[in-house]
Amino acid sequence: MNNDEVIKMNWNQLLSTKRFGLEAYHENRADDRSEFQRDYDRLIFSAPFRRLQNKTQVFPLPGSVFVHNRLTHSLEVACVGRSLGMNVAHKIRKKNPAVSPFIDEIGSIVSAACLAHDLGNPPFGHSGERAIATFFSEGNGQHLFNKMSAEEWKDCICFEGNANALRLLTHQFNGRRPGGFVLTYSTLASVVKYPYASVYSDPKKQKFGFFDSEKADFEKIAAELGIPRLADNPNRYARHPLVYLVEAADDICYQIMDIEDAHKLKILTSDETKDLFLGFFNEERKVRRRRTMDVVKDVNEQIAYLRSSVIGQLIDECSAAFAENEEAILNGTFTSSLIKHLPQHSFDAYQNCSQRAFAKIYRSSEVLDIELAGYKIILTLLENLVTAVLNPEKAYSEQLLMRIPEQYETNSPTVYGKIMAVLDYISGMTDIYALDLYRKITGMSIPTL
Repeated sequence: MNNDEVIKMNWNQLLSTKRFGLEAYHENRADDRSEFQRDYDRLIFSAPFRRLQNKTQVFPLPGSVFVHNRLTHSLEVACVGRSLGMNVAHKIRKKNPAVSPFIDEIGSIVSAACLAHDLGNPPFGHSGERAIATFFSEGNGQHLFNKMSAEEWKDCICFEGNANALRLLTHQFNGRRPGGFVLTYSTLASVVKYPYASVYSDPKKQKFGFFDSEKADFEKIAAELGIPRLADNPNRYARHPLVYLVEAADDICYQIMDIEDAHKLKILTSDETKDLFLGFFNEERKVRRRRTMDVVKDVNEQIAYLRSSVIGQLIDECSAAFAENEEAILNGTFTSSLIKHLPQHSFDAYQNCSQRAFAKIYRSSEVLDIELAGYKIILTLLENLVTAVLNPEKAYSEQLLMRIPEQYETNSPTVYGKIMAVLDYISGMTDIYALDLYRKITGMSIPTL
């Protein structure tokens, strides 16, 4: 493909009810749910989704004050994503009445993808990702460098929850059916925020969308939906357009909800929090919101009211940004996030929240403590489990391997396969499960005889 050649994606092909793993036949359904609504329900009732309730979002898992975990975050992102999708579908349908009949299902597709977007994240938030990556790049896993291909090694030293989500959704684990969750192609593509392999990631960010083990699966999805490779970088694919809505829903929720959580934990004062939220509105809207707050005297309710108003405004503005840039998005030439295309006033307020969050939330002692503890736990688990799968004949290895559920392929014929089985096991753990196993392995918790 030369630089002048542009392959434009089209909604008729992008919105497909074909299911990954069930390509050979199509099941007749007795209920009235759409295939995309079935995706949503399938994810809601899955064990990996339930486990998100005991995975850290930003703050340590709650004690007396409730803050967000991965489960509540994912549910809220799905709610915002549904609204974004419905808004965008309405705008597209209004502009082109003859567009794909599935255009009205965009809200369902985006909300399902939002539910799935964090499924691949390991315990203890982003520190879990960093712990896994540094075990191989700096720690005791360095000796495995010569036992994998360059692509496989890069997957390990740049372990990424986004890529792990696609693996969890599509991989056929032992005893499970082909296709993993057997989701529609459109929902799966909407989860892949970085549609390229680890070896083609930005060295500074090291974000990527699929492991080498799922490369062929993603290529199959892209071919089915007509997602092209980028003209100026054929090692990367264009994003499925709905990825931008999933990303926007995530951006809106984590930024705004983290501010509210910080207020509940008294990291931010009530006045600070109100000022941050009121910063999104012009003077006229500020006056209206202050009038409401004069009626609502409870401070937490005032904060909740402002938070909901901010989210509502950002949904409308991100929907408008998508509609305005639809052609570039379908051409694969849109390279930004929708947040960066907010009106200047909203963008400045969003940036102000980001800067305050970095300074007072993400560097707070509560967050740092859980990251430090999680880092140590993940490294210890990796050290023991990797040693066990590579040396299964040893007595202790045999005992430890009995702890790993049979669905994980610890007897893979390749080193990469064994390592991925360990990462599958660890990344699927809850914070509490990982801590419990760590205590047992280190002898801190000894069963009563």
